Amino acid sequence: TTCALPWCTVAFVGPITRPRSHLVLWDASGSSRDDSDQKTPNISSSSPVSPSVATASTTVADGSSNSEMLQDLARQVTAESQELFKCLSIMSQALLQSSVTATDIVECCDTLDQLGAASAGESNSSDGNALTVTGELLDLRRRALEFQRYTFLSKLLKDDYEAYIATASFLSPSRIPRGELPNVQDVPLVKGGATNAAVTVGNDGVSLVADCDLEAMEYKDSPLDQLLLNIFRKLVTQHTNGVTSEKSGIEGLLEQGRTYMLQPGQTAEAQHKMVYNTLKSLMTPVLPPFYRIFMTGIVPKINSPWDGKQIGPWFYAPFLTSFVTPVFFAFLVGPSKPNLRKDGSLGGLVVEKCKFLQESGCKGLCLHQCKLPAQQFFDQELGLALTVS
Repeated sequence: TTCALPWCTVAFVGPITRPRSHLVLWDASGSSRDDSDQKTPNISSSSPVSPSVATASTTVADGSSNSEMLQDLARQVTAESQELFKCLSIMSQALLQSSVTATDIVECCDTLDQLGAASAGESNSSDGNALTVTGELLDLRRRALEFQRYTFLSKLLKDDYEAYIATASFLSPSRIPRGELPNVQDVPLVKGGATNAAVTVGNDGVSLVADCDLEAMEYKDSPLDQLLLNIFRKLVTQHTNGVTSEKSGIEGLLEQGRTYMLQPGQTAEAQHKMVYNTLKSLMTPVLPPFYRIFMTGIVPKINSPWDGKQIGPWFYAPFLTSFVTPVFFAFLVGPSKPNLRKDGSLGGLVVEKCKFLQESGCKGLCLHQCKLPAQQFFDQELGLALTVS
């Protein structure tokens, strides 16, 4: 409303709450007039809107806009907090649940599929529990569910290995990517309708996998890989009485191995010993004693009754070994990553596709110049049992 007086115009946006003795009106000349002794001025709703009225209206609009922004922000914070709590609840349930069945894992996959449909903009009106989170919250929920699925699989692996193999074989790779399984040691690799069934070679009954169906990988060596490969090749030359090759990189190493393997009178034991000594030299005289003491718990020679006795391996040894191996042995086996062992404990390592085997194309070279001597070296020299399969 507007107060219409011949000498002033004042806009009121609400009832007058100040005492009349403090009401001050301003005239056009800029001087003020105390109207405390006069009656309350007449209010006319038909008076034209002055510039001061427009200013007050803008202030009201700005205040309303700010209020709406604050309300939107509060709703957003509430929604994010609720979603964060939900994700924490999902992860906590996975950690605290004592027993897991295949049904739990399938239900988790169903929820992830529903989440994927929601992220793609699809809707399922028949499902009363349809997810409503979007954007970053949707990605957060997906990560929580993937954690839950991995944890469930890990618990099933530890509790019932046969049930784990059956569940993982059924769900992977159609619903669970093979790389997201906690253990793939006995999970068939499905490629083009065929699986990697084990075959037996030789008279010693050593099992190897069938020919690989996977496409050939292109390996990109890092500067560290190149350095370690060059050092390893020089050590191979040293422990094979001068066997060398003009070829570069892994091809040169494999040619050295073939030349040594095909020497007259060559034996498997001699090949094992050559690789054993090469690995020992690669680790330098310092690392094996350090590893035996601090990783596998072998007492050094200190003139005590415990000299040479093993009180380990320490609980962290398998995990730390699987954590370090991808960095320092990629030059031989290619990319790899830690995973769980068959018993569900830490300390496994899965190689995507062995570089040594792919480039050599020879199972005999793999068996006698990689698998068996590596197992012997870890067991006898370092005190930590290793199984390559």
